[in-house]
Amino acid sequence: MLSPSPLSLLCALLLCLPLAIVFTITTPTATTTPTSISQANESPATIFVPKPKPPPSIQIPKDDRSLFRVAARVVSPKPTSPKKLAFMFLTTLPLPLAPLWELYFNRTSKSLYNIYVHADPSFQYDPPFSGVFTGRVIPSKPSFRFTPTLISAARRLLAHALLHDPGNYMFALLSPSCIPIHSFNFTYKTLMSSEKSFIEILKNEPGTYDRWAARGQDAMLPEVKLEDFRIGSQFWVLTRKHARLVVSDERIWDKFNQRCKQEDTCYPEENYFPTLINMRDPRGCVPATLTHVDWSVSQGGHPREYKAWEVGPELILKLRNCRPRYGDDENMNGSDMPVMQRHDPFLFARKFSRGSIQPLLSIANEVIFKD
Repeated sequence: MLSPSPLSLLCALLLCLPLAIVFTITTPTATTTPTSISQANESPATIFVPKPKPPPSIQIPKDDRSLFRVAARVVSPKPTSPKKLAFMFLTTLPLPLAPLWELYFNRTSKSLYNIYVHADPSFQYDPPFSGVFTGRVIPSKPSFRFTPTLISAARRLLAHALLHDPGNYMFALLSPSCIPIHSFNFTYKTLMSSEKSFIEILKNEPGTYDRWAARGQDAMLPEVKLEDFRIGSQFWVLTRKHARLVVSDERIWDKFNQRCKQEDTCYPEENYFPTLINMRDPRGCVPATLTHVDWSVSQGGHPREYKAWEVGPELILKLRNCRPRYGDDENMNGSDMPVMQRHDPFLFARKFSRGSIQPLLSIANEVIFKD
C-alpha cells in the first residue's frame, strides 16, 4: 500500500476546509432551540422555569360605594391554614386600653390575627397609635352618634379586612372601651370552632316602633317592614360570608342611610346589622353578642362604665360567668341547639374607663389571660 505524500495530504486539507467553515457557521443556529438542548443534554430537574408573577394588587377605592362593591366581589377562598381573626376597632379616642391589648396580642403568633382601626380623622390622637396598632388605621371618615356614619365606619372596616387578607375568617367589631376577658387562645378556639356569626337579634323590644319610624312614618317601607325590624348590640362577630353580605348590601342600607327626624330614638348601628342578618340569613348566626355590657345602670344612652376601684379578679370572673341574652325567635334562631340550652362564653366586655388600665394590667397575666 502506498503512503500518502505530503503534497496529497495538503490537497486533501484544502478540499475539506470549506466544509469545516460551513459547519462552524451553521452549527450555532441549530443549537439555539431550547427544547433540543434540554432534551438531549439536561435532566428535568435543571430545566429553568420562571417564577409566576404575583397576583395584581387590588386598588382600593376611596369612595365608599366603590369600596363596598370591590370588597363584595372578593371571592371567598377555600379555608386557609391557619384561619385568622380580624379585630376591628372603631374609635374616636387614642385607644386608652391599648397596653392591655398589646399584652393580649403579644402572647400569640401574628399569623393568627389582623388588626384594623377606624379612627375618626376629626379628632386628635395624642399619643398616636403605636405597638401592634402601628400602621393599622384604615382610611377613615368622621362618625357621630344618632347618625348612619357609625354603620359606614363598621362597613368600611369589614371591606378593608376582606380586601387585605383572604385568611380572615371571623370579624370582631370592638370599641375603645372594650377589653378581652379570656386569653387569645381561648377566644381563637371558641370562634374558629363556629361556622356561625354571633350577633344579638332581638324583636318586640320596647321602643321598636319609635326606632323604626325615626326617619319618618313610612321611610323604611317597602324594604323594611316593622315586623322585620330588629334591635341588638352594635358589637358582633361575623363570619366571612356575613361580612361580604354586609358590604354587598345596598337595598337595606339605603333605607338606614337616611337622616333621623327623631334623634332621641335614632340608633342606626344597633338596628341595621341585626335587621339585615335576620332578613337575609337568620339560620347562619347565633343571635347573641359575645361582648358583655351592663345596661342595668345607664346614663345618657350609655351603659355602665367600670372605674378603676371596681376592677379586680372578682369582676372578671363575674363577667365570664354571665350568660348572653339570646334572640327571641326560639328555635328559628339558626343555632345548632335550642336557645335555652346554649351558654356561649363572653369573650369581651365594656365599658371600662380610661383610668382602669393600671388595675387591668395588674391582673392581666394571673386572671384575664389565665383560662
